[in-house]
Amino acid sequence: MHIPSNILLAAMLPSTLAVDFTRSSKRGLVFVPSNDYPADNQIWVSSSSDLTWYYNYGVQPSAAFAASPQAEFEFVPQLWTTSDTFLGDIEALVASGQNISHVLTYNEPDGISSTGGAQLAPVDAAKNWISQVEPLRKLGVKTGAPAVTGSPGGFTWLEQFFENCTLQGTNCTADFIPVHWYGDFGGLASHLGQVNGTYPNISQWVTEYAYNDQQLEATQNFFNTSADYFDRIISIDRYSYFGSFRSSVSNVGPNAAMLTENGELTDIGSWYLGGAATSNIPKASSASSHLPAASVCLLVSAATMFFVSQLGHERVVWHREG
Repeated sequence: MHIPSNILLAAMLPSTLAVDFTRSSKRGLVFVPSNDYPADNQIWVSSSSDLTWYYNYGVQPSAAFAASPQAEFEFVPQLWTTSDTFLGDIEALVASGQNISHVLTYNEPDGISSTGGAQLAPVDAAKNWISQVEPLRKLGVKTGAPAVTGSPGGFTWLEQFFENCTLQGTNCTADFIPVHWYGDFGGLASHLGQVNGTYPNISQWVTEYAYNDQQLEATQNFFNTSADYFDRIISIDRYSYFGSFRSSVSNVGPNAAMLTENGELTDIGSWYLGGAATSNIPKASSASSHLPAASVCLLVSAATMFFVSQLGHERVVWHREG
C-alpha cells in the first residue's frame, strides 16, 4: 500500500518529544562488538533490554550472545557481499536448530568499499542471489532485498538488480526492503515515502539509521521522533538504530552513540532498551579520528565485524511482463 508523502509528513511528529518508551517487538540491534570492553556486549542482552533481534553483518551468530538470557534474541544472518557458501551456511544453521526466519543481503552494494559498501555490480549481485538466496525460500526463510544506501543511486542500483534477475531468467523475490538513512527526520520520512511508493506491496526494515554529527538536543529529538514513528507505521516491520558503541569511537558523532566514553548508557541508549533517561552525556575522545558519516564505514571479516570509520506486508516478486 502506497502512503502519500503528505500523509507521511503529517503523521510524522508525535505530540511530545519526551518519549517514555514502552517495549517494541520491532526494535533490534546492529551489533558492533567491542573487543576492548567485552562487558559492553552484554548490555544489549541484559534482563531489562527491549531488543528482540540482531544482526552483525555476517553469516554466523555472535559468540557474545551464545548464552544470552534472552532466549528469543533472534539472529538475522547477512550475505554482506557475493559468496558461494551462503546457502550452505544457512542450511547448516537451520539443521543445527538455529532459528533462522529472515536473512539480509548485500550491504550498501551501490556504495564503495572505503565507506563500508560491498561495491557490487547489479548483474553480479543478481547472479549470486539466484544461486545463494532464492533457494532459501524452500526452507521458509524470508529474504531482504539488497540494503542499498539512502542516496538516489540506491534506487537506481536496486532497479537494475531486479532487472538483471529477470534477464537471467529468474524472478528474484524479496519479502522486505532494508533502508539505510543518515540525516534529519524530514529526509527520513521523505525517503521512506519514496521507498513505499516504489515498492508499494512490501514492508520495510530500517536496518541502519541515525542523525549523524549533530548537537545533543537535535540528536535526541530525531531519535525520539523516528522511534515513535517507526512503532506507529504499519509498513515498517523492524528497525535497528546505528549507535551500539561508545561515544569515543563513534563515527556518526558522539551524541548519536548509545554508550558514553565510559560505557554507560546514554539517554538514547536507555530509551532504545525501553528504559528511562540516564542524563549521561556522551563525549568524544580527543584521540579518536572523526569523519562525517554520509555512509557507514565497516570492515567485515569471516570471524567478526570491526568498527573502523565512520500498509501491506505482502511478498513481492519483481518481473517484467512480455
